Amino acid sequence: MRIQIILVSLLLASCSNFSSYLPTFTPHKIEIRQGNLISQDMRDRIKIGMTQAQVKAALGAPLISDIYHPNRWDYLYRLEQHGKVVENQRLTLYFEQGVLARIDDATPLKPSAVPVQEQNNGKN
Repeated sequence: MRIQIILVSLLLASCSNFSSYLPTFTPHKIEIRQGNLISQDMRDRIKIGMTQAQVKAALGAPLISDIYHPNRWDYLYRLEQHGKVVENQRLTLYFEQGVLARIDDATPLKPSAVPVQEQNNGKN
């Protein structure tokens, strides 16, 4: 009986690293893009005072047009890669009498897009 227990123990111990040689299978996670991708160049094209038709020509149709707030257009964009959010953008435009009155850009600037301020170091 002891020999059988020792033999089974040795067999189980020798199989413990066997699983590292087998290929592992993980589910494929696709890249999910949702919404309107608005680039910085597109953001720079819109200005206060533009009509709704001009804004729609520059940015395209808004993702969300709320019937309760017809003077508010929301452009949302979200990118997920491997199940994690990589990019998240939100641009809200407010119109008064068909003219762009306010721009609410809640998209954080990327590190490469943050303006760098030069230090004067006491020189004129």
